[in-house]
Amino acid sequence: YATQVATAPPTIVMFVNDPDYAHFSYMRFLENQFRAHWPIPGSPIQFVLRKRA
Repeated sequence: YATQVATAPPTIVMFVNDPDYAHFSYMRFLENQFRAHWPIPGSPIQFVLRKRA
């Protein structure tokens, strides 16, 4: 699952099985999807991947 933990800059923490498997192209895809759905032009979006407990 994912949750937003900060707003300046928007920071999303995603809990995943293994952060090492997250390919840069998938992270770029997620960023593009966020930008397509919410008006946050010019603001960097940070993704933090954490191993699920």
